[in-house]
Amino acid sequence: MNEQIIGQPQRRIDGRLKVTGAARYAADQHPSGMVYAYGVFSTVSSGRVLRIDTTAARRTPGVIEIFHHENFPRLYRVPPIPFSRDNLGASVTSERRLPFEDANVSYAGQFVALVVADTFAHAREAAGKVSVQYATNKPLTTLDEGVAAGGTRDGGRGHARGNPEPAFESAPHRIDAVYRTPVETHNPMEMHASVAYWDGGTLRLYESTQGVTVHRNTIARVFGLTPDQVVVEAPFIGSGFGSKLFMWPHSVAASAVSRAVGRPVQLVVPRAQMFTTTGHRPETKQHLRLSADASGRLTSLRHESINATSYIDQYVENCGGVSRNLYSCPNVLVSHQTTQVNRGTPTSMRAPGAAPGLFALESAIDELALQAGMDPMQFRLLNISTRDEADNLPWSSNHLHEAIEQAGARFGWAKRDPRVGSMRDGNEVIGYGMAACNWDAYRTPAEARVQLLSDGTASVTCAVQDIGTGTYTIAAQTVAALTGLPIGQIEVKLGDSSFPDAPVSGGSWATASVMPAIAEATRHATTQLKLFATTGNAYFAGVKPDDIAVSNGRLTHGDRSVDFATVLKGQRLASAEGYAHTPGAPVGQYSFRSFGVHFVEVRWDPGISHLRVARVVSAIDVGHVVNPLTARNQVEGAIIMGMGMALFEGTEYDPRSGRPGNNNYAEYVVPVHADQPDIDVILLDYPDLQLNEFGVRGIGEIGATGLAAAVANAVYHATGQRVRELPITLDKLIDESAPLSA
Repeated sequence: MNEQIIGQPQRRIDGRLKVTGAARYAADQHPSGMVYAYGVFSTVSSGRVLRIDTTAARRTPGVIEIFHHENFPRLYRVPPIPFSRDNLGASVTSERRLPFEDANVSYAGQFVALVVADTFAHAREAAGKVSVQYATNKPLTTLDEGVAAGGTRDGGRGHARGNPEPAFESAPHRIDAVYRTPVETHNPMEMHASVAYWDGGTLRLYESTQGVTVHRNTIARVFGLTPDQVVVEAPFIGSGFGSKLFMWPHSVAASAVSRAVGRPVQLVVPRAQMFTTTGHRPETKQHLRLSADASGRLTSLRHESINATSYIDQYVENCGGVSRNLYSCPNVLVSHQTTQVNRGTPTSMRAPGAAPGLFALESAIDELALQAGMDPMQFRLLNISTRDEADNLPWSSNHLHEAIEQAGARFGWAKRDPRVGSMRDGNEVIGYGMAACNWDAYRTPAEARVQLLSDGTASVTCAVQDIGTGTYTIAAQTVAALTGLPIGQIEVKLGDSSFPDAPVSGGSWATASVMPAIAEATRHATTQLKLFATTGNAYFAGVKPDDIAVSNGRLTHGDRSVDFATVLKGQRLASAEGYAHTPGAPVGQYSFRSFGVHFVEVRWDPGISHLRVARVVSAIDVGHVVNPLTARNQVEGAIIMGMGMALFEGTEYDPRSGRPGNNNYAEYVVPVHADQPDIDVILLDYPDLQLNEFGVRGIGEIGATGLAAAVANAVYHATGQRVRELPITLDKLIDESAPLSA
């Protein structure tokens, strides 16, 4: 294998298409005869549609049809089979209820009608003229209201070992605290969009999705089709952060009305409705009880969480998933509960479970370390788990100790004065904080096809999507490493469900899953090429195929060498081809996770109430790094997203109506260029060869975990205010006991 390709920085092969505007996203597709759909969305959060008046709307020029629960085509529900990463044939909906299935309304922003017209402007104008009357109920708008009204239900995914309660009660050092995180909304730049049309009995769908294979399987179920009667294409996605993992109602609606009107239909979800009908990270309340002995070793850990879910679906935010095994502890209890509120169904958001869960856990760890009189860095080093104590398995690879020491040294943690508010630079108070970051390491089944072509190039096809993370480039690197062909001679085609099946691009498992499939397909193609080169009167006639080497785009035996194209042309062949299906991760021998740490410097100017993150140093242990350019970019982006979680983000709901109030980019605050800190990312680069032959693990999620806790811990060091509810807004930093200045 050519290590000059794998592990070395490579520019994105799709970069020019994106910066020149040549990359076409879902809403850029315009099949001949296309018309436009625009939704009418519920203005109430709980109730029932009594009457829909479309009279005025139908008078709008260009209106073709208006659909609602009384005239929408009847479709089929998707069977409630739990999603399995190892099942490429899985069918999954983000919202179980079909659009316009009945007159019930469970959340504000729910589709209640859909206008189809000749232009987007006409469709939107007509949608504004549709009059809807409701019978309304008082909505439940917060997690606490949900618990008070309906209690909680078990969310599963729990864990128990030892006997935490007596260990806690007898320990000299204890923390008992509640941590809260708000609803966060994904807000990718590319809005959710579907362009659907029917070609005979085949449904063709351009979709902004993170999983064309699963999307194909799912929508086939809805329409009673076989998967080969559906083609879903998503060659480019303007990110999704988890909101585009699985199918939402708009995709079903666009496909159904396309068939009904006999025309291609485009449906783009407006930004405001991306706060209601395409998912969010749910609100959480997490109760942490931790204890340590006199030496600082953990003796008990209880992490009990509740998250809000919808009245339509049971969504569980796995907040305690990391608490099971990140630290060594003999007595552990993890539980998850849900409560129903009048919001749309939540969904995965970058590092689901772990991002809010590590805010709580790493804040509590910091509090316990300080109570025990220990340096937070030394406390963590003392309590690192040397094996997965939850599943009683060895780690496949764990270099967290080195990550903490390297990042701590680079950051200058040794210069930290532990006294609150003691470090200053002019008017600014400096705070240092740290937190571990952690994420599962997955590998799923995947398929790929590779062709070595007679013009000297290669082609790789795989249904996996590139959601902006660099998958196109990694696919080309894989083929180049095994054939020696220059990356510029390798064409990569992704994001089409008619290509070999692939997993969703989420959960940080795409690279670790797809690279082995592409590699195996490449080997099959080169094996076939060797056979061609030794058959009949071919160039290497009489030579055993296994004795031929492959490098630099050539076959070599002894001092004789021939390029791929010459072999194929000599036999009048178009290509040598290879196909592969590779399995998921081995089970029962190792526990697979990725590890890391964030060190954060904040600066607080109390005179003008200004808080900023000035500096972040992160060390990440994610196995072998395939492309340092895109890998570092992924971590840097995740750090900024974690900053948003810590300081800015939170979807706010009107307590009277349950409608989101800051449902736009103007009022939903995210970090901008002026908020960017100095970021230093250390990639440890230890191959995890137990997971796959390349030793690679995913990197997209882990950088977002732990960052909010590191910021909160730094804020405490600077201000003395222990913020246990995100985001860390300025009102939470005001010391109300301090005297007012004259």
